[in-house]
Amino acid sequence: ADAPPVLGDTVEPVGAGDLYGEYYYRHDCGIPYERSPHWNEFFGKVADHIVRELRPESVLDAGCAIGMLVEQLRNRHVDAAGVDISEYANSQMPDEVRQHCWVASLADPLPRRFDLITCIEVLEHMPAADGNAAIANLCAASERVLFSSSPHDFSEPTHLNVQPPEHWSSLFARHGFVR
Repeated sequence: ADAPPVLGDTVEPVGAGDLYGEYYYRHDCGIPYERSPHWNEFFGKVADHIVRELRPESVLDAGCAIGMLVEQLRNRHVDAAGVDISEYANSQMPDEVRQHCWVASLADPLPRRFDLITCIEVLEHMPAADGNAAIANLCAASERVLFSSSPHDFSEPTHLNVQPPEHWSSLFARHGFVR
């Protein structure tokens, strides 16, 4: 379970969710991506900022991974939910977080509207066509999207769609969203 996924000619193609398993979370996120003091503090600060500055009643964390932002927002009395493509990530959530999260691709329509959608360092992991579909879905499900994407990290093997901020801005603008 600790070996990296292999891409290439296989009888069954590797699904996107399979790329983001135990190996990815242990090795490909800088420091291990797990419930630790480092990540709890990081996502606690992000949640504090969101609550203080944006005051949402409901939030969807699109690409929620193991649900740490969902957990921190819920601890601050925000109706937070999450979606991620990784079955592994979903399995790493505490039950009280997992009940508010589901496994799906952001290229699929979202089930309801939210006051705010966060999408932090996610779309660079999606092929361009899926990223475009994801942006359409995010914009259809909220009036506000808090978005970030690495503009220069080409070394990460799962970064399929690294783009400058202007590229992302133009895609959001097609849906009436401007920064």
